[in-house]
Amino acid sequence: MVYADYAATAPMTEQAIETYRDIAKRFYGNPSSPHNEGTNAKQIVENARRMIAHCAGVMPEGIYFTGSGTEGNLIAILSIARANAQKGKHIITSAAEHTSVHAAMNTLEQEGFRITRLPLGQNGQVRLQAIREVICEDTILISIQHINSEIGSIQPIEQITKLAKKHQIRCHVDCVQSFTKFPLESFASEVDAMTFSAHKVGGPKGCGAVYIHPKCKVAPLFPGLTHEGGLRGGTVDVPGIAAFAVAAIESKEQTNLLYLSTLRNTLKKLLVDSPYQFVEAPTEAQYPAICGMRMNGLEGQYIMLRLNERGIYISTGSACDVNNSVGTKAIIAMGYHKDEARQFFRISFSSHTTREDIKKVAEGLIEVSRYTNSLEL
Repeated sequence: MVYADYAATAPMTEQAIETYRDIAKRFYGNPSSPHNEGTNAKQIVENARRMIAHCAGVMPEGIYFTGSGTEGNLIAILSIARANAQKGKHIITSAAEHTSVHAAMNTLEQEGFRITRLPLGQNGQVRLQAIREVICEDTILISIQHINSEIGSIQPIEQITKLAKKHQIRCHVDCVQSFTKFPLESFASEVDAMTFSAHKVGGPKGCGAVYIHPKCKVAPLFPGLTHEGGLRGGTVDVPGIAAFAVAAIESKEQTNLLYLSTLRNTLKKLLVDSPYQFVEAPTEAQYPAICGMRMNGLEGQYIMLRLNERGIYISTGSACDVNNSVGTKAIIAMGYHKDEARQFFRISFSSHTTREDIKKVAEGLIEVSRYTNSLEL
């Protein structure tokens, strides 16, 4: 078996599993309870909050634990937009964002907000000039993901953040794909909100975090809640949060961008004479562990299924869009037509992936293309 779908989820690390088991057994109290058992559980949560903040390069008091990256995006976007609605109701985002971002934008649109969804250029990035051109007096928020989950293009967040600050516009960044895997230092201290997810870094599913700068004005989605600073209701998942923090530290220590680049280059060399095309950004703006690909004449779904028969697991894009018949949003946002979008598939890996794994993926892809050619003949 070769697992090449790390952008969808990563297996829980052994350390995270052990942490989850240990905390669940030993610190079972409700962290909101005033007795010693509750206080002990609360201390676990606060320690994890500091660990997550350290990994992101932000202040612990701005970290709020959520049930997922999706929930983090919804909380950040909706709460910031509604809190600043008196200033204006214009928001800028891209057409290639995660489904949760589009869901938040659609909700705000129904409330009278005006949403500008910018396309990606052929380099897979949002153009800074395009953002400048649509900023107006009532623009209150810019929400752009750091690393695209489908093609791996890295957005110019540092420049976008500076542009937002210049115009006194709030800035939210979806960092689900980049947290612990790519440096955030260039913009972490300047953004108003960031979103993270545990299962992308080897932690448990059903756990995430959103960072909202302590000075950023927000309006809770459900006023009157008491957990997590009033931003999210429900007793927090203490063992899940602890496992998330441990996995985040582990991921940050083990991620090797040079090694990931080597794996990507190996895959490209093995497929150099094949009919497969990489959908990617320039090297300096490309996260190496996410490979967007396509092949003329074959749907990505077919390629995924053929590889699945060989025990090689890839995807056709974001797992949250698995039922979308059109294909990936990113490639559509880059100007490809729908038929080309249906040809898209994604290979993603981690520092735990071996060169032998990459070789097997390449061999599988080559076999699929040869089999298809033989049928045509």
